[in-house]
Amino acid sequence: MASITLEGKPIHTSGELPAVDSIAPPFSLVDKDLNDIELASFSGQKKLLNIVPSLDTGVCAASTRKFDELVAGRDDVSVLIISADLPFAQARFCSAENTSHVITLSMMRERNFARDYGVLINDGPLAGICARAVLVLDEQDKVIHRELIPEITQEPDYDAAMAALK
Repeated sequence: MASITLEGKPIHTSGELPAVDSIAPPFSLVDKDLNDIELASFSGQKKLLNIVPSLDTGVCAASTRKFDELVAGRDDVSVLIISADLPFAQARFCSAENTSHVITLSMMRERNFARDYGVLINDGPLAGICARAVLVLDEQDKVIHRELIPEITQEPDYDAAMAALK
């Protein structure tokens, strides 16, 4: 279990992020067209997982826009925005924000992803959704960068995540 804060108040996650140099756990999440999408769908590509509580918050929206901007023009990486939001809400966000370089994925059918990746919030007002985290995986799904944001209202370290994608 990891300890993070929400506006300075302690909350806890279900576990720990996958370790650097470990293989990321497989997952099945839901895309904007209600299809089940697995980690294996991105085989052979680098992956940046921007795990957020909800795109309906300012910080989650900002990180999604920022990663969309940072990977523009790169075809060697898939940026996956993972949240508890319904695919319809994720699609509306992407349309309104004109984000075209990220792929939104929803945990609407199950919370296994959040448990397996150690980001399921166990207590406090956000219990049941994800803590804010960023993982970078290489082409073989090995974890090459991980960051659990210690204060959920803060943005991730964009420079560190992008450096891992070099």
